[in-house]
Amino acid sequence: MRISPDQLVFWRYGFFELNLTIVTTWALMLVMSAGAFLITRHLKAERTVTRWQSFLEIIVTMIQQQIGEVGLKHPGRYLSFIGTLFLFIAVSNLCTILPGYEPPSGSLSTTSALAITVFFAVSFFGIKEQGLGNYLKTYLEPTFIMLPFNIISEFSRTFALAIRLFGNIMSGTMIVGILLMIAPLIFPVLMDLLGLLTGIVQAYIFSILATVYIAAATRIQED
Repeated sequence: MRISPDQLVFWRYGFFELNLTIVTTWALMLVMSAGAFLITRHLKAERTVTRWQSFLEIIVTMIQQQIGEVGLKHPGRYLSFIGTLFLFIAVSNLCTILPGYEPPSGSLSTTSALAITVFFAVSFFGIKEQGLGNYLKTYLEPTFIMLPFNIISEFSRTFALAIRLFGNIMSGTMIVGILLMIAPLIFPVLMDLLGLLTGIVQAYIFSILATVYIAAATRIQED
């Protein structure tokens, strides 16, 4: 039983390697990009729209509302980043119903990459909203003595984001694998259904935490 899809390597040259995580990630990105193109190429502003457009509008509206409820006054500015995070993680986890599929979110390298994008996005939006000087001053709050602790906090929460998502997805995959050996007909089906729900919840939690961090970084300008 593989703990991570990183362990299945298709090609290696020196320290470069092509593993299952990379293949699955690029396949998901291509499928999602093609799906987005097909759904959005005939968008209409009329009352009568296609079912796909209605479904897409519901998802976008829900994500935008969640961003606003966290405390960001202009959700549209952050919709593309937060929405992409949520959809990628959600689709990655939902595809576990496919036979032989291993989610890239079950790889620490993938979750670390996602967490790092959040780390840089927080700084980007913080500087964009407050300016470089005001953003850097937040590391001195409430007093300059807190500077090293605030810096450690930035890195530790990034690490926590990566570990939380990786741990939850990896543990779910391992439990299903164990149940397949014990009771191959009943329990794996139930665990797959539970895994779908857990996958959506994990995507939601990761996206909400990213939104909270961005809201904290932009709070002075918003106030």
